[in-house]
Amino acid sequence: MAPEATTQTAEQPAPRQMVGLPVLVVSPVDVGRLTRELEAIDEALLQLSLRKSGTEVKMPKTSQLMDKMIELNKLNLLQEADRQILKEFLTMVTNRAPVLHISFSADPAVGFLEKLMAWLRREVHPLALVRVGLQPNIGAGCVVRTTNQQFDFSLKRDIEQKRDLLKQAISMPAPAPTAAQAVQPQEVAA
Repeated sequence: MAPEATTQTAEQPAPRQMVGLPVLVVSPVDVGRLTRELEAIDEALLQLSLRKSGTEVKMPKTSQLMDKMIELNKLNLLQEADRQILKEFLTMVTNRAPVLHISFSADPAVGFLEKLMAWLRREVHPLALVRVGLQPNIGAGCVVRTTNQQFDFSLKRDIEQKRDLLKQAISMPAPAPTAAQAVQPQEVAA
């Protein structure tokens, strides 16, 4: 006997799926902020439902991160089902998303982080998060650490690898100027 096929009826809508994280959500700290903000919204709506209709409850203002999250996933936070879906999604991201630690010599610009997150989510993992660190001694470039590997793309490492070549270039005597280089044109008085 074949298993019964499940079909969606007109009265039972298909379960909503989350699309993903906006590129503005960079780190686990941002996910934590979204979770706390969602809890505040949930609490305000619960208070509203418990109070008499004559009392006014002020809804918390949503942040830019939450606005982008709502827009990307087409959520309505006034609906309890949408809030529950978002809560479950944020919990899953907190527990399962791969986190990279990337150290730069200076704070990266917001535009750069957005491009980096877009690339990481397209090429590495759709829920990748980044902890940004600072290491001024690396000069330029970055150092990327995962749970089990480290990649050093810094200028410091590059110079250390080419130290012998640099010493050799410094120790070579400068070439003597040629006759054409030694003769300098004189200014002509007008």
